[in-house]
Amino acid sequence: MSRRPPIAPYPVPHDATARRLEWEFLPPNLRAWIERKCGSPVVRAISQTTGFTPGFASVLVCEDGSRHFAKAASVKAQRVFADSYREEARKLAALPASVPAPRLLWHLDDDWVVLGTEYVDGRPPQRPWQADELDAVLDALEQAAEALTPPPAGLALDTAADDFAPLLEHWAALRDHRTDLDPTHLAEAEALARRYAEVVGGDTLVHTDIRSDNVLIGADGRAVVCDWNWPVRGAAWFDSFAALIAPRGEGIDVDRVIAERRLLRDVDAEALDINLALYVGYFLTQCELPVPPTSPHIRDHQRWQGEVCWDWLAERRGWS
Repeated sequence: MSRRPPIAPYPVPHDATARRLEWEFLPPNLRAWIERKCGSPVVRAISQTTGFTPGFASVLVCEDGSRHFAKAASVKAQRVFADSYREEARKLAALPASVPAPRLLWHLDDDWVVLGTEYVDGRPPQRPWQADELDAVLDALEQAAEALTPPPAGLALDTAADDFAPLLEHWAALRDHRTDLDPTHLAEAEALARRYAEVVGGDTLVHTDIRSDNVLIGADGRAVVCDWNWPVRGAAWFDSFAALIAPRGEGIDVDRVIAERRLLRDVDAEALDINLALYVGYFLTQCELPVPPTSPHIRDHQRWQGEVCWDWLAERRGWS
C-alpha cells in the first residue's frame, strides 16, 4: 500500500483525548454491584483515555486475575452518555457471534447505565495510520457487513437517510464562516451533500462511527470493532469508506485501497463524492461549536477531519 504526503499532522494527542470518570469516584454501591458481576474484587482500574466522551470506561483487573471492560454513566448527571450506553447495550446484545466485536456480558439500567463486555487484549491502531492495521480494520468491517446483512431480526434501526438528515442543517453557517473556500466549489459540495439519500441506503447494519479510537488491534493482528452506540440501516460500504478519512489525512494512498476492496471497488464514484460532501458539511460546522470542558480536543479533531475530507473531495472533483 503506497503512501503520499500527509495533509497535516493529526492535531490531538491520540491516546489522551478523553477526560473520564475514574473508578474511585463511582458510588460505592455501584462499585460493589460491578464487582459482583465480575466475580472478584477490583484491584486496579485502567481508564481508557482515547475517545471524546466523559463516561466511565475502564479495564478492570480483579483479585482473581481476570480482566473485564466496563462503561458507566449517570442517568441524572450524564444523560446523553447514559442514553448512548443504553443503546450500545441493546445493539451489542443483538450482534451475531460472527461480528468482530466485544460480547456483552451484563448491563444495568437504573440510576446509572452500566455495561460490561468481554475484555479484548488489544490496542488502538497506531497514528499515523499504518497500512497493515488499516487492512485489519477493513477486513473486520467486511466481516461485519457480511454478518449484518440483513440486520438482526427484531432490532429496530433508523434508516441512514433519516438519521443523516440533520447533517444538512448547517450549510448556511458553513458558507458564512468559510469565506476562504471557493464559493463555487462550496456550492457544488452542498449540492452533492443534499443528494445523500440517493446513495446511503441499504440493508446492512452500519456502525457509522468508525475511527481509530473505536477499534482495537489484537496481538494476532486482527481488528475488533467497539462502541456500537448508533448503528443504522444503510449501505454496506459506508463504514469501510469512513475508515479511510484519517488514513488519507496521514498519507496512505486510499484511492488504491478503494480499488482493491470488495465493498468499495464497485461503488459509483459520484456516490463516494456525495458521501465526502456530507462529511465536509458535518465536520466543518461541528468544529465551530463551543469546546465542551469534558472533551477539550473534539473540535480540533473535527476540524482536521473536515479539512481532510475537503482536500479529498477537491482532488476527486478536479478543483484547483
